[in-house]
Amino acid sequence: MIATDFEGQDVREIVVEMAQDIGQAGVVPARPFAPALALSVAMAFPVSATAQDRDPMLFHDSHGLKVRGHLQVGLNAVSEDNLFWDLAATTAPASRFDPDTDWLEGYIKPGLSFEWQTGQGAVVYGKLSAVASYTWGRDAFDTGDNGAMTLEEAYFAVRGDLGDGLSYDLSLGPRELTLGTGMLIANGATSGFERGALKFGPRKAWEVAAIGRISSQSVTGTAFYLDPNELPSTDGQNALAGVDLRYDDPRGGYLGATYVDVVNSNSPYPQAARGGIGPPTVTPGARQDTRTLGLYAKTPPFAGALENWVFTGDVAYQWNDRIDLEAWAGRVTAGYTFARLPWSPNLTMGYQTFSGDDPNTTTLERFDPLYYQGSPSAWATGSKSASTFINSNVNALTLALRVQPTRQDTWTLRYAHIRANELNSPVQFGQATRVDVNGNVVAGVTTAHLADDLFVEYSRIINRNTFLTAGLSVSFPGQAIDTVIGRSADPWTGGFINVVVNF
Repeated sequence: MIATDFEGQDVREIVVEMAQDIGQAGVVPARPFAPALALSVAMAFPVSATAQDRDPMLFHDSHGLKVRGHLQVGLNAVSEDNLFWDLAATTAPASRFDPDTDWLEGYIKPGLSFEWQTGQGAVVYGKLSAVASYTWGRDAFDTGDNGAMTLEEAYFAVRGDLGDGLSYDLSLGPRELTLGTGMLIANGATSGFERGALKFGPRKAWEVAAIGRISSQSVTGTAFYLDPNELPSTDGQNALAGVDLRYDDPRGGYLGATYVDVVNSNSPYPQAARGGIGPPTVTPGARQDTRTLGLYAKTPPFAGALENWVFTGDVAYQWNDRIDLEAWAGRVTAGYTFARLPWSPNLTMGYQTFSGDDPNTTTLERFDPLYYQGSPSAWATGSKSASTFINSNVNALTLALRVQPTRQDTWTLRYAHIRANELNSPVQFGQATRVDVNGNVVAGVTTAHLADDLFVEYSRIINRNTFLTAGLSVSFPGQAIDTVIGRSADPWTGGFINVVVNF
């Protein structure tokens, strides 16, 4: 979904924006996209013109000018036990990392937007917002009792018609942007660490964003230049440019392509040691000049035998001639809605895979996931495991079952079976580099099975502006984790409960 201005949004769209901020168990940053929740609000609390007239956040509406206030507040309580399967006790014993912790995190996001209908038919609009966040206690990465206030959105834009069915939309300044399914371009900012609110991840806007769109009926072309809002302590000086072309079927479904070029970066890449023996080689600035072409698709509604089925597909090819990089990734899903059963169960099955570096070649095959949407309902590889493994050198079979007992209540059960694509090769970034029982320095894992994750989530629409989410999750370590630890590892468990108020 391409971010647009907030003017004219009804509660359906607002809830979708809100749902991207709800913290999920074990995902960093956590921003689920919950269309079922949005639909529930639309059904449970239908919007009328009278309700909009009473909107307390609409400060001004006359002479073609609308000025609207925005306010989002969230509070999240989290408990984690045996974090990361207590890998730190083996791979970094000097850190004295405590694998059991509880913490509380919160944020507030105030904002102000405007929309002005000019006499020439164009619409000038913009938004200014900020995020203040804090963590009380020590979070999953052993940081806490800290927080920060940062600028979120500060963009100025204009849109209008060009005639012959063409329209344009031009924007400059920090704002949100998600392309396609969020496989490559979605997460424009980083929370957690010195900024606090690790699980919530309330920051989403790119620090620099120049976005131009041209649309003709069902086809939209987007050109962009983006600079992510990175943590000051780990700023890689990244900048991206590219284009996206998308067709939206009027019946539902879509087909699109995204091209991304990393035009500037100091971010390093790890590469497996030859033969998998030895520590990985880390090359500073390797990300610069990495190019990625991604294709994404979703089927429109079917009739007949395939009624109630939905299929999606994503594939990406990545290359960098300067460092001899060639990588790939992809995902397929199949979803079925049992429309005639109580609670309208929806079952979605999927498989996603991201190439790892083959230690037996000189080419770097490690896929760079760039700025993906890291939530269980989007591109997380597992629920808890997504905090340990980024989308590189992993694959996962996934299953999600969602039911809605009422219009306000949604239950979701997620399962993921997670494996490594390449053995003796960095699974994340090489943090598990260690000495094996034979005295050899190795990285990655020596067997493929990483973990099996289970996640039960409950969402409740309390009222039009207040939403509660709770979850319990467990990650059972696979043989690969057992081998690293040198014994049968214990499961990693945790839970959370949060409330978000959104105006």
